[in-house]
Amino acid sequence: MHEMSLCEGMRHVIEEQARRHNIAQISQVRVEIGRFAGVEPDALHFAFDVVMRGSPAEGAALVILDLPGRALCYDCMKEVEIMNRLDPCPICGGGKLLPQGGDEMRIKDLEVA
Repeated sequence: MHEMSLCEGMRHVIEEQARRHNIAQISQVRVEIGRFAGVEPDALHFAFDVVMRGSPAEGAALVILDLPGRALCYDCMKEVEIMNRLDPCPICGGGKLLPQGGDEMRIKDLEVA
């Protein structure tokens, strides 16, 4: 389960920011996750609750913001949103798409209690 290691990385960032800004308790963590990042939301929620024990984010709500997949279509030269990596272009139906996003994961913001 790589979600556990993702949460360990998040904990490091959260603890660093809490120290830097003198924050004792975080009530909510919002995370942007691209559709193609390969992250299982249920597993991430479980891992988050386990990994955040004893940290400023213990008991915090994890909010996942789903980012769409994006690709550049070489047939119509438009950047488009796609649901799956192998989908055709929703504008022209072309099949020559280069992924441009949707595999990212980042902490968007932290809400302080």
